[in-house]
Amino acid sequence: MGIEIERKFLVLPALLPPLPPPLRFEQGYLCTKPTVRVRLIEGTSGARSGQLTIKGSGLVSRPEFEYEVPAADAEELLRLCSRSLRKQRHRLGRWEIDRFEDIEGPDGGPLWLAEIELASEEEPFERPAWLGPEVTSDPRYANSALARPR
Repeated sequence: MGIEIERKFLVLPALLPPLPPPLRFEQGYLCTKPTVRVRLIEGTSGARSGQLTIKGSGLVSRPEFEYEVPAADAEELLRLCSRSLRKQRHRLGRWEIDRFEDIEGPDGGPLWLAEIELASEEEPFERPAWLGPEVTSDPRYANSALARPR
C-alpha cells in the first residue's frame, strides 16, 4: 500500500513561466467513498494509457493504490462513471500544474491548480511566485468534487 502526501494550491496563471506540452486527462469516478478513479491519459505523442486508482480518506495524507490498465479498458470504465472531468497537466520540476477544461476558477478564467507530492507532511518546499493560496483542506478543490455529471 502506498501513502499519498500531497498539498494543493491555486495557480496565478499570469505569473507562470513557459510550460512544457501537457498530458491530457479524462478521468471519471466510479465512487467517492472510497475514491475509485479511472483515467485515460493522452501523452504529447498521442500515445494513450489508462490508470485505475483507489484512494482512502484524508486531505493531506491518505492511502493510495494505483494500477496501470489498458487504454481500451479505461475507455470502457469511463462509460460506467457518473461523473468526470477533463484537464491538461504540465510538469514543472516537482510540481504538477493542472488546467481544468470547462471549470471556472476564482478569477473567472479556467481553473488552474498545482500539486506537490511530499515525503512527509512536514517536508519544506519552495513556493514559486506563481503559487496562489493553498486549498489542500478545501474539499471544493478535490478532483472528485470538480467532476461533473456525464
